[in-house]
Amino acid sequence: MRSGRTTPLLVLLRAVAVPVAAVSLAVVTLAGCATGPGARAWATSVCTALAPWRTEIGSLTDKTQQQMTAKTTPAQAKENLMRLFGGAEQASEKARVGVHDAGVPDVDGGEQVAESFEAALGAMRDAYGRAKSGIEALPTTKSETFYARVAVVVQRLQTEYEQSAPDTSRLDSAELKRAFDEVPECR
Repeated sequence: MRSGRTTPLLVLLRAVAVPVAAVSLAVVTLAGCATGPGARAWATSVCTALAPWRTEIGSLTDKTQQQMTAKTTPAQAKENLMRLFGGAEQASEKARVGVHDAGVPDVDGGEQVAESFEAALGAMRDAYGRAKSGIEALPTTKSETFYARVAVVVQRLQTEYEQSAPDTSRLDSAELKRAFDEVPECR
Protein backbone atom coordinates (compact mmCIF):
# COMPACT_ATOMS: atom_id res chain seq x y z
CA MET A 1 0.00 0.00 0.00
CA ARG A 2 1.14 3.53 -0.61
CA SER A 3 0.13 6.74 1.01
CA GLY A 4 2.51 9.61 0.23
CA ARG A 5 2.39 9.27 -3.57
CA THR A 6 -1.22 10.33 -4.12
CA THR A 7 -0.62 14.04 -4.55
CA PRO A 8 2.04 13.90 -7.30
CA LEU A 9 0.02 11.38 -9.28
CA LEU A 10 -3.17 13.41 -8.94
CA VAL A 11 -1.31 16.47 -10.22
CA LEU A 12 -0.23 14.43 -13.24
CA LEU A 13 -3.76 13.17 -13.85
CA ARG A 14 -5.17 16.67 -13.69
CA ALA A 15 -2.56 17.76 -16.22
CA VAL A 16 -3.78 15.04 -18.58
CA ALA A 17 -7.36 16.30 -18.38
CA VAL A 18 -6.46 19.91 -19.27
CA PRO A 19 -5.68 19.34 -22.98
CA VAL A 20 -9.09 17.76 -23.56
CA ALA A 21 -10.63 21.21 -23.87
CA ALA A 22 -8.12 22.23 -26.56
CA VAL A 23 -9.86 20.42 -29.40
CA SER A 24 -13.35 21.54 -28.49
CA LEU A 25 -12.21 25.14 -28.14
CA ALA A 26 -10.25 25.00 -31.39
CA VAL A 27 -13.47 24.35 -33.26
CA VAL A 28 -14.58 27.96 -33.02
CA THR A 29 -11.51 29.23 -34.85
CA LEU A 30 -11.59 26.70 -37.69
CA ALA A 31 -12.70 27.48 -41.21
CA GLY A 32 -13.81 25.27 -44.06
CA CYS A 33 -14.95 24.76 -47.67
CA ALA A 34 -16.46 22.14 -49.94
CA THR A 35 -19.82 20.82 -50.89
CA GLY A 36 -21.45 19.33 -47.86
CA PRO A 37 -23.53 20.35 -44.90
CA GLY A 38 -23.89 24.02 -44.15
CA ALA A 39 -21.95 25.58 -41.30
CA ARG A 40 -24.77 25.19 -38.76
CA ALA A 41 -25.43 21.56 -39.66
CA TRP A 42 -21.73 20.73 -39.58
CA ALA A 43 -21.22 22.50 -36.23
CA THR A 44 -24.19 20.58 -34.82
CA SER A 45 -22.75 17.25 -36.00
CA VAL A 46 -19.26 18.03 -34.70
CA CYS A 47 -20.48 19.21 -31.30
CA THR A 48 -22.74 16.18 -31.06
CA ALA A 49 -19.70 13.95 -31.69
CA LEU A 50 -17.54 15.83 -29.18
CA ALA A 51 -19.99 16.07 -26.29
CA PRO A 52 -19.81 12.39 -25.28
CA TRP A 53 -16.04 12.45 -25.81
CA ARG A 54 -15.54 15.34 -23.39
CA THR A 55 -17.90 13.73 -20.89
CA GLU A 56 -16.13 10.36 -21.13
CA ILE A 57 -12.65 11.87 -20.75
CA GLY A 58 -13.81 13.88 -17.74
CA SER A 59 -15.56 10.88 -16.19
CA LEU A 60 -12.57 8.60 -16.68
CA THR A 61 -10.26 11.21 -15.16
CA ASP A 62 -12.57 11.77 -12.18
CA LYS A 63 -12.91 8.04 -11.52
CA THR A 64 -9.19 7.50 -11.70
CA GLN A 65 -8.52 10.44 -9.39
CA GLN A 66 -11.02 9.06 -6.88
CA GLN A 67 -9.38 5.65 -7.03
CA MET A 68 -5.93 7.19 -6.71
CA THR A 69 -6.86 9.06 -3.51
CA ALA A 70 -7.37 5.71 -1.83
CA LYS A 71 -4.33 3.84 -0.69
CA THR A 72 -3.28 1.85 -3.71
CA THR A 73 -0.35 -0.23 -4.74
CA PRO A 74 1.62 0.52 -7.91
CA ALA A 75 -0.17 -2.45 -9.51
CA GLN A 76 -3.58 -0.92 -8.69
CA ALA A 77 -2.43 2.48 -9.93
CA LYS A 78 -1.18 0.85 -13.13
CA GLU A 79 -4.56 -0.80 -13.70
CA ASN A 80 -6.38 2.50 -13.07
CA LEU A 81 -4.14 4.43 -15.45
CA MET A 82 -4.40 1.79 -18.16
CA ARG A 83 -8.19 1.94 -17.87
CA LEU A 84 -8.09 5.76 -18.06
CA PHE A 85 -5.84 5.91 -21.11
CA GLY A 86 -7.56 2.99 -22.84
CA GLY A 87 -10.96 4.57 -22.31
CA ALA A 88 -9.68 7.94 -23.53
CA GLU A 89 -8.20 6.26 -26.61
CA GLN A 90 -11.55 4.62 -27.43
CA ALA A 91 -13.52 7.81 -26.76
CA SER A 92 -11.14 9.80 -28.98
CA GLU A 93 -11.58 7.33 -31.83
CA LYS A 94 -15.35 7.47 -31.49
CA ALA A 95 -15.20 11.29 -31.61
CA ARG A 96 -12.88 11.14 -34.65
CA VAL A 97 -15.35 8.88 -36.46
CA GLY A 98 -18.18 11.26 -35.53
CA VAL A 99 -16.29 14.22 -36.96
CA HIS A 100 -15.46 12.20 -40.08
CA ASP A 101 -19.12 11.28 -40.46
CA ALA A 102 -20.06 14.97 -40.18
CA GLY A 103 -18.56 15.39 -43.63
CA VAL A 104 -17.05 18.57 -45.02
CA PRO A 105 -18.70 21.87 -44.20
CA ASP A 106 -19.84 23.91 -47.18
CA VAL A 107 -17.70 26.95 -46.36
CA ASP A 108 -14.42 28.28 -47.72
CA GLY A 109 -11.62 25.89 -46.75
CA GLY A 110 -14.10 23.29 -45.44
CA GLU A 111 -12.07 20.29 -46.59
CA GLN A 112 -8.99 21.57 -44.78
CA VAL A 113 -11.04 22.21 -41.63
CA ALA A 114 -12.59 18.75 -41.62
CA GLU A 115 -9.25 17.03 -42.32
CA SER A 116 -7.30 18.97 -39.69
CA PHE A 117 -9.95 18.43 -37.05
CA GLU A 118 -10.16 14.71 -37.76
CA ALA A 119 -6.36 14.45 -37.78
CA ALA A 120 -6.15 16.21 -34.41
CA LEU A 121 -8.58 13.73 -32.85
CA GLY A 122 -6.65 10.85 -34.44
CA ALA A 123 -3.41 12.19 -32.98
CA MET A 124 -5.03 12.47 -29.55
CA ARG A 125 -6.31 8.90 -29.86
CA ASP A 126 -2.80 7.75 -30.72
CA ALA A 127 -1.26 9.72 -27.85
CA TYR A 128 -3.62 8.04 -25.40
CA GLY A 129 -2.83 4.65 -26.93
CA ARG A 130 0.92 5.24 -26.51
CA ALA A 131 0.35 6.39 -22.93
CA LYS A 132 -1.61 3.20 -22.20
CA SER A 133 1.16 1.08 -23.72
CA GLY A 134 3.76 3.05 -21.80
CA ILE A 135 2.00 2.43 -18.49
CA GLU A 136 1.42 -1.22 -19.38
CA ALA A 137 5.15 -1.72 -19.87
CA LEU A 138 6.09 -0.33 -16.44
CA PRO A 139 7.20 -2.75 -13.74
CA THR A 140 5.42 -2.22 -10.41
CA THR A 141 7.94 -3.83 -8.08
CA LYS A 142 9.52 -0.57 -6.88
CA SER A 143 7.03 2.13 -5.99
CA GLU A 144 9.34 5.13 -6.43
CA THR A 145 10.59 3.91 -9.80
CA PHE A 146 7.06 3.19 -10.99
CA TYR A 147 5.75 6.66 -10.12
CA ALA A 148 8.79 8.37 -11.62
CA ARG A 149 8.21 6.50 -14.88
CA VAL A 150 4.48 7.31 -14.78
CA ALA A 151 5.49 10.98 -14.68
CA VAL A 152 7.59 10.48 -17.84
CA VAL A 153 4.68 8.78 -19.65
CA VAL A 154 2.26 11.54 -18.65
CA GLN A 155 4.70 14.27 -19.69
CA ARG A 156 5.08 12.62 -23.10
CA LEU A 157 1.27 12.47 -23.37
CA GLN A 158 1.00 16.18 -22.62
CA THR A 159 3.62 17.00 -25.24
CA GLU A 160 1.88 14.87 -27.85
CA TYR A 161 -1.45 16.46 -26.97
CA GLU A 162 -0.04 19.94 -27.49
CA GLN A 163 1.44 18.90 -30.83
CA SER A 164 -1.85 17.35 -31.98
CA ALA A 165 -3.90 20.54 -31.66
CA PRO A 166 -4.95 21.78 -35.08
CA ASP A 167 -3.13 24.83 -36.43
CA THR A 168 -5.96 27.31 -36.73
CA SER A 169 -3.79 30.36 -37.41
CA ARG A 170 -4.52 30.21 -41.17
CA LEU A 171 -8.14 29.18 -40.82
CA ASP A 172 -10.88 31.65 -40.14
CA SER A 173 -14.55 31.39 -40.99
CA ALA A 174 -17.01 33.86 -39.58
CA GLU A 175 -19.78 31.51 -40.71
CA LEU A 176 -18.43 28.58 -38.69
CA LYS A 177 -17.66 30.75 -35.67
CA ARG A 178 -21.22 32.03 -35.70
CA ALA A 179 -22.57 28.48 -36.12
CA PHE A 180 -20.57 27.18 -33.16
CA ASP A 181 -21.73 30.12 -31.06
CA GLU A 182 -25.38 29.67 -31.97
CA VAL A 183 -26.19 25.95 -32.20
CA PRO A 184 -27.45 24.54 -28.87
CA GLU A 185 -25.34 21.38 -29.20
CA CYS A 186 -22.15 23.49 -28.93
CA ARG A 187 -23.07 25.26 -25.71
